Order: sequence, then C-alpha cells, then structure tokens
Amino acid sequence: MDRRRSHVKAVVYEEPFKVAVEDVPDPRIQHPNDVLVRITSTAICGSDLHMYEGRTAAEPGIVFGHENMGIVEDVGGGVTSIERGDRVVMPFNVACGFCKNCVAGNTGFCLTVNPGFAGGAYGYVAMGPYTGGQAERLRVPYADFNCLKLPPGTEHETDFILLADIFPTGYHGCELARVSPGESVAVYGGGPVGLMAAYSALLRGASKVFVVDRIPERLQKAEQIGAIPINFAERNAVEQIQEQTAGEGTDKGVDAVGYQAQAGREHREEPAVVLNSLIDTVRPTGTLGVPGLYVPADPGAPDENAKRGMLLVSIGRMFEKGLGMGTGQCNVKRYNRQLRDLIIEGRATPSFVVSHELPLDQAPAAYEKFDKRVEGYTKVVLHP
Repeated sequence: MDRRRSHVKAVVYEEPFKVAVEDVPDPRIQHPNDVLVRITSTAICGSDLHMYEGRTAAEPGIVFGHENMGIVEDVGGGVTSIERGDRVVMPFNVACGFCKNCVAGNTGFCLTVNPGFAGGAYGYVAMGPYTGGQAERLRVPYADFNCLKLPPGTEHETDFILLADIFPTGYHGCELARVSPGESVAVYGGGPVGLMAAYSALLRGASKVFVVDRIPERLQKAEQIGAIPINFAERNAVEQIQEQTAGEGTDKGVDAVGYQAQAGREHREEPAVVLNSLIDTVRPTGTLGVPGLYVPADPGAPDENAKRGMLLVSIGRMFEKGLGMGTGQCNVKRYNRQLRDLIIEGRATPSFVVSHELPLDQAPAAYEKFDKRVEGYTKVVLHP
C-alpha cells in the first residue's frame, strides 16, 4: 500500500523578491525510466536569484531548485542501474542520454527533454516541465543516465551537493578557457561559480589565479585557496592584474558573472562590463571561458538593447588580439564522475564555499540574505 502523503513542502516563487515554502503535489513515477528521490540536500544557486529578482519570465508557482541530491525511494520498472536506497546526486541538466548532443557529451543541450529548445533543467524557467528539488521529494527522469551514485552514508554531503552544478560549472569555465598547467588565469566573479572556477584552475595546475570581486567574504575565500584577490571597487581590475603580470595580462580568463554584472563603486549594472574587462585582461591569443549566464531577454536590463540580450561588446579589440572564446552552460555529466572521485580520494574539498546549512523552512530568509550578499551568505545548502 502506498503510504506517501499527497503533498510535500517546496520552495515556490510568488513574485519578485518573494518565495514561500508551500505544499505542492507529491511527485509520482510518470515513466518507467523515472525514480523518486527523497531530497537530503538542495542548494540555492546564483541563477535562482535571476528568477527571484524578476529578471526572467518565471511565473508564480514554479518550484525552484536545480542543485539536488538525496536517497532513491521509488524506482520505475524500466530503470536498471539505480535501486531503492541509493544515494545519488543529479546534474542540473535534465538529459536523455541518447540524442545527438548527449551522445557527443553535450548534455546541457539535450534535444529530447525540452522540445523546441536545446537543454532542460529542474525548476528553471523555459527549461522544461521539470519541478525543482528545493522540496522534500523530486522526480528524476531518465534516471539511469541522470543519477550519479555516491558512497552510502552522510560523508561529504556538502561536497557532493556541489556536483549538481557549481563545481562542474566552475571546472567547465576552465575547460572552455582551455586552462593548462603553468598558465595564469583571471576569474571575474567571486561567487560560488567563480570560486569553483578558481579552485578548478588550481586543480588543473594554473600557476597564478586572480579572482575579481568586491565582496570581502568572497575575496577572503579566494585568498584562502591560494588565489589572488582583486577588489574592483578599489581600483580598476585590469590595471591591478596587468601590474602583477609584468604588463602582459593573463593567459586565460573566465567570466563567472554573466548579464547582471556591475561596475565601479556605484555598483551600477553594465551587462557587458565583464566581457570587455576580460578582453582587456587576457593577453593576445589567449582564451576566454564564459559559463556566466547570458539570456536572450532581460526585462530588468538597464537599456533597451540589453533587454533583448544584445550587448555592446568590444569585438574589434577581441579580434585584434586574436582571442578565442567558449560559451554555454555546463555539461555536468562530462565532469561529475571524475570530480566525485577527487572528493572521495581527498583531492578536492569544494564545500569551502558553503557558508550556511539551513532547514527548508528557512529558505525565504536565506534567499533574501543571499540576494543582498549580507551576513556572509556565499552559498546556502538547504536540508529538507
């Protein structure tokens, strides 16, 4: 007999700058390839803040949460490799595993799970019908492909939850920039993804890594892992980096900020400021990696072009310097197994970015504080 409740608690978007923990329908197996996961950890992502602030087309009622892990409670009849009781973490990408892009390893651009769009995700606007995991339970489609098994127990909980998104995304930024041993790297943005990009650059053998931000807690964390903090609110970041690279600039650069970038002490929004700063920062023939989010429509943008996703980028300067650039959201499946094993073997401890672990019912306050960057909020993990 099925003893599950008809409803579960979940974080629901109500209006700009307001979420609430409400009852939503308990997920059910909808396809033989599904599993149901009891969520033990789910993280708030900087990308969630775009929806939270009303900077997307997200409508009231959407359940947030694309960084999810937990224990499998129910298994569809077609699932072969996942069993009840398995501890698993899911990529934020929902992917089929068999389309042209998935077979090529580009699981962030699956052609199956979100018809008419390349890519799907849990709890994110325009990314398909997949309810988010900032909830007590989550339905995972194509579970054999999307679930990454973890060692049983509770060890490394706050490390493993970061495999859902920010650790692979930071690593992806380095992959897009083609960071190699001995190179210098400038990471713009010291939020969770930026810190993971800096950490990944160091794991890949970078000789010198700069992290550009203005939030003291972020810059302190960057320094703790061996990166060089650059406060752009104090003085021009490009000049500071050039001074520390004999005027040459860095070999590689990573944009971990995206379209809500800010400039100067006034903290005014300039959507293209990070891209243009990287073009000035990276030496001729270097490469930029851009995992930071850019969107085709931004209703809150500071100008009409930016509202349509069109930014004034110094393409002439980029061409003149012969710079390369890689863009796009992370294909988490390409990296998460290897990064998991680095954690298991003690070679990586990405949980240094986690500032708060809270119960699910404190999510509304956590969103508010994370959005305002107050009280040391750098990365929040919720435990339903």
